[in-house]
Amino acid sequence: MFYNCPMTDSEWEQEELGPFLRRLRGRLSLREVYERTGVSYAYLSQIETGERTPGSNVLTRLADFYGIEPHVLLSKAGRSEGDIIDADEVDRAYRFVLEDPRFKFGTRPRGPINLESKRFIVEIYESFTGKRLLG
Repeated sequence: MFYNCPMTDSEWEQEELGPFLRRLRGRLSLREVYERTGVSYAYLSQIETGERTPGSNVLTRLADFYGIEPHVLLSKAGRSEGDIIDADEVDRAYRFVLEDPRFKFGTRPRGPINLESKRFIVEIYESFTGKRLLG
């Protein structure tokens, strides 16, 4: 679902992420975008006002919803396509970290954590052990 937004290429490139997403949303409410993407409307509002910069998974979901290439939103957020997180790969690596009996850094999280937090924990583990778990 891409909303026709007549702009020149240079205007597209110069527009910041928040206003760009707001324009793409058009007449849809933040609640409607939330219901279709799973990204909370409070978080969407913070992204659109420039208070928060979303992670690559959120950007990818929004790009899919709006019918545009993920690299467009990723570049507007200062990220590259290499930042896209493979959820299955991160989950496998995270489970590996938690099952390692030598893993004694900090405390283990209680309850569910988001994918970017799991990735962070895996990257810390990789830096301490020298093992490469994420491609």
